Amino acid sequence: MKRKLYQSLLHWKQKKNRNPLILNGVRQVGKTYLLRKFGEEHFPKYHYLNFEKNIALDKIFEPDLDPHRIINEIQLFLRTTINAHEDLLIFDEIQASPRALTSLKYFCEDMSELALCSAGSLLGIHLNEQSYPVGKTDSLTLHPMSFEEFLLATSDKQTAEFFQSIQLDSKISAIAHERLWQQLKIYFVVGGLPEVVALYNDQKADFYAATVQVRQKQNELIKDYYADMAKHSGKVNAMHLDRLWRNVPIQLAYAQHGAATKFKFKGIVPGIDRYARLVNVLDWLENAGLIIKTYLANKARTPLVAHTKENTFKLFMFDVGILGAIDDIEPKTILDYDYGSYKGYFAENFVAQEFLCAADKQLFGWQEGTSEIEFIKQIENEIIPIEVKSGWITQAKSLKVFADKYHPAYRVVLSANNLYIDHTNKIHRYPLYLAGKFPLTS
Repeated sequence: MKRKLYQSLLHWKQKKNRNPLILNGVRQVGKTYLLRKFGEEHFPKYHYLNFEKNIALDKIFEPDLDPHRIINEIQLFLRTTINAHEDLLIFDEIQASPRALTSLKYFCEDMSELALCSAGSLLGIHLNEQSYPVGKTDSLTLHPMSFEEFLLATSDKQTAEFFQSIQLDSKISAIAHERLWQQLKIYFVVGGLPEVVALYNDQKADFYAATVQVRQKQNELIKDYYADMAKHSGKVNAMHLDRLWRNVPIQLAYAQHGAATKFKFKGIVPGIDRYARLVNVLDWLENAGLIIKTYLANKARTPLVAHTKENTFKLFMFDVGILGAIDDIEPKTILDYDYGSYKGYFAENFVAQEFLCAADKQLFGWQEGTSEIEFIKQIENEIIPIEVKSGWITQAKSLKVFADKYHPAYRVVLSANNLYIDHTNKIHRYPLYLAGKFPLTS
């Protein structure tokens, strides 16, 4: 499966002042597969260690953190020779060994010639400031597969290549638009977790059977995520984690007119109705990569973060396929696009995922008075409003309110309609499936 992040790994390999790399990401997002493939294709040899699977590895780092001694010990453990100038060394599930993580600082300082990649889930949960080698590592985050990556993995070559070629002045035929729209609805069912995507791709000749197996796998993964909560929550009550995570799709389903609203803490845990008392639970889920947070700015002025409040935000699930599974929405219902206001928050959840995959580090929406816009982005010193519509009706009163007050260079509507750029009225209409390619260039 082709992942865009692969190019970032190649760029890291070619850097002159290369630090050890930490690849972050939620469990089951494909970190191990990507690093192994990277090792196979671009190094004479790669050497793989999994600290969660083999807890004995942690003992290698107990005496001291001298890289040369550590490499000698690893060679003995793996019964092989490691060429520090040519080979790749992979530390997987590094969160299970804080000492191994700290050692990256000394690999940076004393063995900079070695290509060392590490992968970790729940890193922000397990480790403290003393463990983390601040300033001595490079970092990348792998998200669930984007819609473009999904197309590359599951669609015919012609469809995927056409999607990649779309520009601002492109004409998308009705046939091509319908094809991409159908693929988007399938993505809403399957989501972007590589194991689920591979399962769908292998079984898609029998489409019904494929969707049944997809849901089964997603439900298995959901159980795994709950098991992580129980195993790794520490002082945070696992019951609170469970309740808050389940409440994200519940609150999305309560949304009026299909749009997600500000997340409310009242009623999640009996007797606790304040953000301050559940913030540690929220941080746990965010650090685990299981939720996406979008802050609501009360003014569309830079810097956007200065116009937000810590307790005012929307929450989405990290993967739209997992969202459908948790909500127990039948795949056929999603494919028929017949699930009422649910379509709205599915579309919004999808857009949030696509923006993160496109390297947005922080997401913002806008809420001022009774007007609200799902997303706003700063592009070339302009704050651009982005309205998300799940269907073909695209009336957007809040966009007009925003435009009258802030006079953006243009405004955007993402919907089920085809691509249309209205330069006269300064409205860019994108089909939802192009969210990850916004802003298109000429």
